[in-house]
Amino acid sequence: MYIRKTRLLTPGPTPLYPPALHAMMGSDIHHRTEDFRNLYRAALADLKAVMGTSNDVLIMVCSGTGAMESAVSNLFSSGDKVIVISAGKFGERWVEMTKAFGLDAIVLKAEYGSAVSPAELEAALAANPGVRGVFVQASETSTGVQHDVEAMGKAVAKTDAIFVVDAITGLGTMPLDIDGWGLDVVVGGSQKAFMIPPGLGFLSISPKAWAFAERANLPHYYFDLKKEKKNAAGGESSWTPNTSLLIALHAALQYIKSIGMDKLVRNAQLLARATREAATALGLELFAPASPCSSVTAIKAPAGWDSGVIVKEFRNRFGAIIANGQGSMKGKIFRIAHLGYFDFADLFGVIAELELILAANGLPVTYGTGVAAVQRVYAEAALQTGK
Repeated sequence: MYIRKTRLLTPGPTPLYPPALHAMMGSDIHHRTEDFRNLYRAALADLKAVMGTSNDVLIMVCSGTGAMESAVSNLFSSGDKVIVISAGKFGERWVEMTKAFGLDAIVLKAEYGSAVSPAELEAALAANPGVRGVFVQASETSTGVQHDVEAMGKAVAKTDAIFVVDAITGLGTMPLDIDGWGLDVVVGGSQKAFMIPPGLGFLSISPKAWAFAERANLPHYYFDLKKEKKNAAGGESSWTPNTSLLIALHAALQYIKSIGMDKLVRNAQLLARATREAATALGLELFAPASPCSSVTAIKAPAGWDSGVIVKEFRNRFGAIIANGQGSMKGKIFRIAHLGYFDFADLFGVIAELELILAANGLPVTYGTGVAAVQRVYAEAALQTGK
C-alpha cells in the first residue's frame, strides 16, 4: 500500500540481473589494454556459445536497431530485390529500413495479431527469382506474434538469398537453431533476455552472408562489419566500446550458461503459457491466439475499455510498468513481458494485480481465478522436473 517497488514488466528494457549490475562498477579499465582484450574475447566466446552457433558473432555499441541497420548497409547493394515479412511495428521497421537504403522491397504483410506463413514466403520466393535477402522478426513484440523461422529459414536456404532475422526478443524466448535452420544473420540486443541495460547490439553472421559483404555497395562507416570482424579477432572493438555494458554482459552470460539457454527459453515459454491461461480464465481475449510468442503476451482490453487505463493502474497502484499497444493498437491491447530475469513469483503478483485492477474498474472478478491458472502451470512444470 505505502511502499511500491518499481517493476519492469515490458518487453525491453527488462529487469536487470543483479550480479551484472554490480559488475558494472568495475568498468574503469582502458579499452586498449590486455585486461579489456581478455574481457572482450570472453564475452564474444560466451555470446557465441549461448547463441549456439559456429558463425561469427559481433558486438556493436548501439541499440538492436543499429545492428539491424548494419545488416542492411553491409550486406546489400542499392536496388537489390528483397522480401520483407511484416506483422507489426517492428516488421514495419524492416520495411522502412530497407527502403531507406534503396532496396527493392517486396512486402509480405500480415494483419496485426497474425503471422506470415512459411507457405506465403515460399510462394513469394518462387514468384520473385533473384531475391537477394529475406527479412523477418522472429518474435514480433508489438503484437505478441511468433514467426516460424525454422520453416522459413529452410525455404530461404534452398535459394541464393540470405535470411536476416531480428531475434532481439526471440533470443532467450524461443528455440533458434541458427546453423541448422539456415539463419544467416541473427540480430540481438542487450536489454532483452540478456538482462542488462540497453546499449549493445549483437549479430551472428554466416559465411554465406559474409560473401554478400564482398559485393555490397551501400555506404557505411561506423557500422562496418568487416572492420569489426578484423578488430574482434584481436580482442578489440573498432570504436570506443561500452566497457560497463560489456562487463555486465560477461556476467549475465555466465549466468545464462550456468542454467542453460534451453532453460531460459523454457522459463519464458512457461510464463507466457501461464499468462495466456490466466487471461483466458479471467474472461479476457488474447490478441494473437494462433501464433503467440513467448517474449510477451498481448491481451485485448475488455469491451468498452481503453487499455491505457490498465497500463496506468498497474503503474499508479503497484509501481508496475507494462506496455500499451503500439501505433494503431494503442488503447486496444496491453502487453506483459516474460523475457529475461522473470520468474513465477513475479507472475503470481502480476496476475493478482491484474485481478484487482479489473475489479476496481467494474469488471466482475473472482479473486484468485487468474492466479490459480498460473499456479496450475507452475505445479505441472514443477512436477515434471521434480523442482
